[in-house]
Amino acid sequence: MAIVAYALSPIDLIPDFIPFLGYLDDLMLVPIGVVLLVKLIPPGVLDEYRIKAGESDFVIAKSRAAAIFIVALWVCGTVLAFYFLCRHRLWR
Repeated sequence: MAIVAYALSPIDLIPDFIPFLGYLDDLMLVPIGVVLLVKLIPPGVLDEYRIKAGESDFVIAKSRAAAIFIVALWVCGTVLAFYFLCRHRLWR
C-alpha cells in the first residue's frame, strides 16, 4: 500500500517541478518498491496466482481502431494547442 500511496501522492521526495530530478525519484523508487514487494511474496503464493492468471479467460482487447482513435485525439489536441498559441501570439 505504501508503494501505491507514494506513486499517487502529490507529495514527493523531490518535487516534480525540479527539472530532471523531480521525476527521477519516481522512476527509481516505484520500480524498486515493486521489486521489493515481489520478493516479499512467498514463492508458492506467487506461483499459484501466476498459474491462475494464465488459466483465466480474461483477454485484453487489442483494438487497432481504439489505438488510432487515441492517437488522433492527441494529434488534434496538439494541433489545436499550436493554433491557439499562434493565434494569441504566445508563441512565434
